[in-house]
Amino acid sequence: MAGRKRVNHLHELEEFRLHACENAKLYKEKMKRWHDKHIVTCTFTPGDKVLLINSRLRLFPRKLKSKWSGPFEVVRMTQHGAVELKDETGPTFLVNGQRVKHYFGVDSDCDWETLELNDE
Repeated sequence: MAGRKRVNHLHELEEFRLHACENAKLYKEKMKRWHDKHIVTCTFTPGDKVLLINSRLRLFPRKLKSKWSGPFEVVRMTQHGAVELKDETGPTFLVNGQRVKHYFGVDSDCDWETLELNDE
């Protein structure tokens, strides 16, 4: 009698484990769909200027320090989303495409218009 009860208990545990595995699988699939839906793909062309996020900045946090470094020039983009960047002084290097964003810097040839305010 006790042996039969023990076997039934083991079967119940196995069934519970299978349900838990199935629920974990469904949860992972749902989270993957949500994550894939929210990925924004950016394409860069060679010659574009980009900024690179500094992920090691959290070690020495400062309130007003920018977490972006650059600008860098895009050399090429791989088919898997990696971007090859070039600095003005150094060699080229590969980074994940999600760590860069377009740089819209101030053009030095544009004319600035100033407006003087007078108290009258």
